[in-house]
Amino acid sequence: MAEIVLDGLELRSLEEVHDRFAAVLPAWYGRNLDALFDCLTDPGEPVTVRLLHREALENRLGPRGRALVRLLRRAAAETPRVALAEEAEN
Repeated sequence: MAEIVLDGLELRSLEEVHDRFAAVLPAWYGRNLDALFDCLTDPGEPVTVRLLHREALENRLGPRGRALVRLLRRAAAETPRVALAEEAEN
């Protein structure tokens, strides 16, 4: 099972987010949100996404950060092989 950690206190750009996913997703991953959803929901290896400091991530990335979080939640809801673990905000 692949695990991807997205820490809103560390990530500064959507490019850095795509770097994290590109390390574990198929080579055809297109480094955009549509391609991310396609890769996550395509049959294959199970994936766990650990989302830490979500609010910080959304604040840094703005509308694209909020779109990313919605995408991850949707992929986890629609695909049993995708697990989203959101850390509670302090």
